[in-house]
Amino acid sequence: MLPFMSSLPDPLPRALDHLAELAGAAGHGERPALALREGTLNHNQLRQRVAVLAGWLAQMLPEKGARVASWAAKGELTCLLPLAAARAGLVHVPVNPLLKRAQVAHILGDSGAKLLIGTGSRLASLEPDDLPPGCAALGEGEALAAAEAAGRELGPSAADPADLAAILYTSGSTGRPKGVMLSHANMWLGAVSVAHYLGLQNDDVTLAVLPLSFDYGQNQLLSTWFAGGCVVPLDFLFPKDVAKACAKHGVTTLAAVPPLWVQLTEIDWPAEASAPLRRLTNSGGALTVDLVRSLRGMFPQARLFPMYGLTEAFRSTFLDPALVDLHPTSMGKAIPFAEILVINDAGEVAADDEEGELVHCGPLVAQGYWQDPERTAERFKPAPAASSYGGMAVWSGDRVRRSAEGLLYFAGRRDAMIKSAGNRISPQEVEEAALATGLVAEAVALGVPDARLGQAVHLVVRGSGDEAARADLPKRLQRDLPNFMQPQHIHWRAAMPINPNGKIDRTALQAELNKEFAA
Repeated sequence: MLPFMSSLPDPLPRALDHLAELAGAAGHGERPALALREGTLNHNQLRQRVAVLAGWLAQMLPEKGARVASWAAKGELTCLLPLAAARAGLVHVPVNPLLKRAQVAHILGDSGAKLLIGTGSRLASLEPDDLPPGCAALGEGEALAAAEAAGRELGPSAADPADLAAILYTSGSTGRPKGVMLSHANMWLGAVSVAHYLGLQNDDVTLAVLPLSFDYGQNQLLSTWFAGGCVVPLDFLFPKDVAKACAKHGVTTLAAVPPLWVQLTEIDWPAEASAPLRRLTNSGGALTVDLVRSLRGMFPQARLFPMYGLTEAFRSTFLDPALVDLHPTSMGKAIPFAEILVINDAGEVAADDEEGELVHCGPLVAQGYWQDPERTAERFKPAPAASSYGGMAVWSGDRVRRSAEGLLYFAGRRDAMIKSAGNRISPQEVEEAALATGLVAEAVALGVPDARLGQAVHLVVRGSGDEAARADLPKRLQRDLPNFMQPQHIHWRAAMPINPNGKIDRTALQAELNKEFAA
């Protein structure tokens, strides 16, 4: 329970930037809020820095709703922009720092960004045509210095909670990354919900190891600040760096995805690193029973929160830590402000233990995909008649079942999207990159079960297969695709299997690879 909430409220959604005011108003102004390499900001200082950055952004981009993109490592700018952009009446477009210029150029052009703030080396990797018309690019240090020099503080906004606040780009099962549109209310209520069910306190310290371009990663900031706690952003190279940071900062909250949890259980944790931990959270893929046991054994004092979410509705379910040992494979129940229905193939609420599609209803549902009405209509549909919220719902495509106790269990996916190391990867994007090399005539990207990654990317290609092509294709993909999209294996074929419709038989290829790599 939050110290300033006697029970979970049904709060009137507010403009997102009010999060910067909340901790100070709740009496936590002098408490640490953001621990950076160059020093720590308390909540009062955080509020002031957000106001200054927002004032400068409003001068740079006076048009309401203009998009400002960020492409940088974790630091003051990337942490403050979600709130500062919202306060300035702008829309924040955080770009995954692992992406390369082709993906970044698509996001900038698709979103219509008017300002890109990033790390100098990343900006230098872009070609002149990668920036959309009228888009300026500034280094993050230059932007912060300009904001400080301008010295204009902008007060809290009076934005409509339904106004667009951010566009988060995520890969789908087909095509290029699509931008999920999040309102002020989506992000505000997400922070309230997570802070509540995790039981965050004003003395909590969250180690932000996840990318801030993801909703899971960004919420590390927002939910912690809502509770008056402190965030320690960390870009790490090795798992031991995480343990060192936990010891240095007395970290109480650690969020990760399954592949990272596997790595963290393979290193030694000194007592000063593990003892302060109060809670561990997981999303981006299911925890295995063995991994649950490892985490419970290594961190017996920490409460473990398995969670399920999708960017289109932020977060859907969590499993009460008290149930983890008895139900380690469950997705749990709906988080606050989410209504989760299981709808069978007849369009009705599924019976106990009957498989159906997970449908998320309520105020956490996003506003659809940016400038993509066709794909929006596929995923965002009217809520089922049984919904108490009504309105639009997210039909996830995930197949689940609900037990008689009300616990949800994942059954599978309808689409072909690859989920590797917590990343959602579009097969078509990998395939297009392979075809663009001119080295292959056909390409199929598939996800194959992998103990460490959840799924590993495998690429099946048809081409000459000569030594030069075999050597050159991985190099070209390494240049054109980010690391998390790189195929773990490339399989050369003289011919592809064809189904009765005359199309490449992806199902046959999937079965073949699953069988081969299950051995």
